[in-house]
Amino acid sequence: MIGKRKISIIGAGHVGESAAFIAALKGVAEEIVLIDIVPNLPQGKALDMMQTAPILGYDAQIIGSNSYDALKDSDIVIVTAGFPRKPGMSRDDLLGKNIPIMKEVAGHIKNHAPNSFVIIVANPLDAMSYACKKVTGFPDNRILGFAGVLDSARFSCFLSMETKVSTKDIYAMTLGSHGDDMVPLQSYSSVGGVPVNQVVAKDKLDAIIQRTRVGGGEIVKLLGTSAYWAPAAGSIMMAESILTDKKRILACHVLLHGEYGVKDLFVGVPIKIGKNGVEEIIEIKMDASDKALFQKSADHVKEICDAVDKLGLLK
Repeated sequence: MIGKRKISIIGAGHVGESAAFIAALKGVAEEIVLIDIVPNLPQGKALDMMQTAPILGYDAQIIGSNSYDALKDSDIVIVTAGFPRKPGMSRDDLLGKNIPIMKEVAGHIKNHAPNSFVIIVANPLDAMSYACKKVTGFPDNRILGFAGVLDSARFSCFLSMETKVSTKDIYAMTLGSHGDDMVPLQSYSSVGGVPVNQVVAKDKLDAIIQRTRVGGGEIVKLLGTSAYWAPAAGSIMMAESILTDKKRILACHVLLHGEYGVKDLFVGVPIKIGKNGVEEIIEIKMDASDKALFQKSADHVKEICDAVDKLGLLK
């Protein structure tokens, strides 16, 4: 990217404000805009973070706004707006509430930031990415759902807790939907370069995989609302890879056109992410068991996207 880098974050709740703070602290962008429809909320949070800058030493300009006009000239737009999960709710339960919000938000992105890359964080992630594509009509490489980064981080975290090894030396990968049908791939996960199934006993690894699948629900039960620090950090990791052309290999939700046997759905797969957004979809070999789980996950994504169309939520 040339010139001043600008990230706009729609939604000034826990995820949005955390993403703004992490972006400022890491120096990812020179201008960070926090947008919310609640009067004074984004302005107050932005001012608080600006007053933190002299203490922590970052130089980003953080601006709060209630107007979508502030999206103008955004390089990246991160969408966190929507209702969070509550105890007892699945991500799919949010479908009727959050798809209409995405319809409105995506329309504003299309009008005010037509050249931006969009990173979707709000749930249900798979359907929200689908809705954003339908409304904006943006090229496939410019719409990304972040959840694979989060789910893989949770897998890594739990492996680190079990093995007492630094997370820096653990690589873990999850594919598929963002939900209980996700597919943590032990065959592509390692501890210090050693395959994870050679380091962790099978019963404990099975328990870690299951905990990864329901990791979001565990946070909801503890906090009474959705996680925010890790989702925020994941979205900024993706934004940084685009803005600085890092060419990271990350698991992200992108629109597939036959890769992995899936068409016209946003499903989590490993991609190369750089200045052009989705620069390559990487197809990996899976054994029969993982293939079946991945297909089940993709089938679930299709179900909720079909529900969006059947319910007429984008009309």
